[in-house]
Amino acid sequence: MQYLFIIFALFLLELVYFKVADRYNIVDKPNQRSSHTEITLRGGGIIFWFAALLYFAQHLQSNYFFFAGISLVSLVSFWDDIQSLSNKIRIGVHFLAITLIFFDLGVFDSVPLLGIGIAYVLAIGLINAYNFMDGINGITGLYTLVVMGALLYVNQNIQVFTDGDFIQYAMLASLVFLFFNYRKKAKCFAGDVGSIAIAFWVIYLVLKLILVTDSLVWLLFLAVYGVDAVCTIVHRLYLKENIFEAHRLHLYQVLSNEYKMQHRLVAAFYGMVQVVVSAVVIGLYQNVSDFILFGLVIGPLLLIYCLKFYLLHKKNIK
Repeated sequence: MQYLFIIFALFLLELVYFKVADRYNIVDKPNQRSSHTEITLRGGGIIFWFAALLYFAQHLQSNYFFFAGISLVSLVSFWDDIQSLSNKIRIGVHFLAITLIFFDLGVFDSVPLLGIGIAYVLAIGLINAYNFMDGINGITGLYTLVVMGALLYVNQNIQVFTDGDFIQYAMLASLVFLFFNYRKKAKCFAGDVGSIAIAFWVIYLVLKLILVTDSLVWLLFLAVYGVDAVCTIVHRLYLKENIFEAHRLHLYQVLSNEYKMQHRLVAAFYGMVQVVVSAVVIGLYQNVSDFILFGLVIGPLLLIYCLKFYLLHKKNIK
C-alpha cells in the first residue's frame, strides 16, 4: 500500500511539473547533434529529486548529507536546463555534493588520501558519464531500473548495506518516469536535473556498498555506461574534439542516428547487457578475484563497443 501511495504521489508531482514546464517553456529543442526531431518538455527527471524528498520526509533521522547533496546537484542541473551554466560552476557544485556524501559515509576517516582523490575523480566522472549517456527515449529510466534492481538484490541476499526502501523509491521513480519517457514520442526528457540526480543516488549506493564489502567489484554495476562513456571520450580526444561539446559518437547514438534503430530498442539493449553484467558480477563475486571479474566483464564490453567503428566505417563517418 505504501508503494502505491508513492507511485500515485510521484505521478501527481510529475504532472504538476509538466504544467510548470509548459507554462515557462522549459523544453528541449533539437539540433543537428540531437537524437530527437521534435520539441519536448525537458526536466521530467526532476521526479528523482521528488522521490528523494518523499523518502527523506519519512526518514528524518537519517540521510541529511545525501539529501543536501542531491538537492544541490538537482538545483544547479535544473538551472543549467533552463539557462546554460559554466562547467566550472557545475563541477564545483558536484565536488561539494560529493564531499557531503563522503562525510556521510566516513570516507575521510577510512580511506587513504590517495584513495580519496581517486574517489573524487571517479564519482564526478561517473556523474557526468551518466549525464552523457542520457540521449534517447528510455535509456536513463531502464538503465537506472537495472542498476537499482541489482543493488536491491545484493542488499537482500548478499550484504545488507542500506535501507531497502531507499533503493526502491528510486526504482519507483524510474517506473513513473519510464511511463512518460519510454515511448516512440516521449512526453518528457530527463534533462540534466534527472540524469545528474539519479547518477548521484546510484553513486552514493555503490560507494556505500564498496565501503561495506571492501570490494571495488560493484563498480561493474555501471560497466556498460562506463565503457561507452570512457571509450567515447578517448575517441573524441583522438579526433581532437572538445569533449564538452555535443556530439553523436556514443554507440547508442550511432545505432539510433546513423542506423535509425528505434530508441526504445537501443535502450532495451543497453539495459539487457547491464542485466547480464550484473548477473555475472553477483554470481561470481565470491568465487573469483575482483581483478579476474573486471577482466571477464570489461573485455567483452570493449568488443561490443568496437562494433561502433565497424558501423561508422560502413557509413564512411570518422
